[in-house]
Amino acid sequence: MTLEQELQNLSGIQLDAGEVFSGKKSGRLMNGFSERVSCTPTVNSEYLFHDSMRDIAVWFMSPADPLYLFGPTGSGKTSLIKQLAAKLKYPVLEVTAHGRLDFPDLVGHHSVQKGNMEFQYGPLALAMKYGGLFLLNEIDLLDPATASGLNGILDGESLCIPENGGEMINAHPMFRLAATANTNGAADTTGLYQGTLRQNLAFMDRFWLCEVGYPEKGAEISLLGNIAGDLPESLRESMVEYANEVRQLFMGMGDKQHYGETIDVTFSTRTLIRWVDLTVKFQPLAKQGIQPVTYALDRALGFRAAPETKAMLHELAQRIFPQLADE
Repeated sequence: MTLEQELQNLSGIQLDAGEVFSGKKSGRLMNGFSERVSCTPTVNSEYLFHDSMRDIAVWFMSPADPLYLFGPTGSGKTSLIKQLAAKLKYPVLEVTAHGRLDFPDLVGHHSVQKGNMEFQYGPLALAMKYGGLFLLNEIDLLDPATASGLNGILDGESLCIPENGGEMINAHPMFRLAATANTNGAADTTGLYQGTLRQNLAFMDRFWLCEVGYPEKGAEISLLGNIAGDLPESLRESMVEYANEVRQLFMGMGDKQHYGETIDVTFSTRTLIRWVDLTVKFQPLAKQGIQPVTYALDRALGFRAAPETKAMLHELAQRIFPQLADE
């Protein structure tokens, strides 16, 4: 069965918003889907939701302006909206933008099917036709001229496909459009995100903006307690402190950094979890005189860093974990 056939067979249902997002009935109904399809995200029971989920949950509840999520690398913008979509069984048709992406790539193209030339709908057309979330990641890498092709869709107009005989697609009631980016559309002033482009003001004016930062310290400590309760609580707290220090350095907000100074890696919650998981797995190395924490740190993050950054990460580890000798 093709994805289009899966989407054709979907039906919408009404769900209690409180029950979906908090497990407690609220009496407030919202639309979702009755079953999952191949492009529906899988619910991650250990996922750590940001405070920003409130904005996105409200956005999902009723037809609204398109949503633009922005924030630093590793803050979980894409995973946040996909996990909320997973709870509603929303299909997610996802595209990552780049400088060569053209509007027809989103709409569709002709291809040979069983000896015949047929039009194959692209992700935007499928989401509009059958309902679902069209998710455009890294939208600030998109050429503003290409982005402007979305203006009519962002305004709620129908999609015209000249290549398919001028077909007009009216947006399905459960069609949603969201974009993610590292910048707020006004280009990068920090030097962190090379290649990002300043987006047209009229284009940006069509979006509901939501800023997504890194999770709160207490939430991540609680998460680590759930997945690695055997590690001492003080160690888990220090690991979260370390991750937040690295994030500050990445954003150029370290105590001793000058304007424009940054490092080339950062800690997502996913990387933090990987570090903790590897620390547990490498515990036997302690018998060989190797510290599992710093050994796991390199394999979770350090090996991706430039040599000078890696040295800085080790110095920071010695400061935050004074009881541990560097390997």
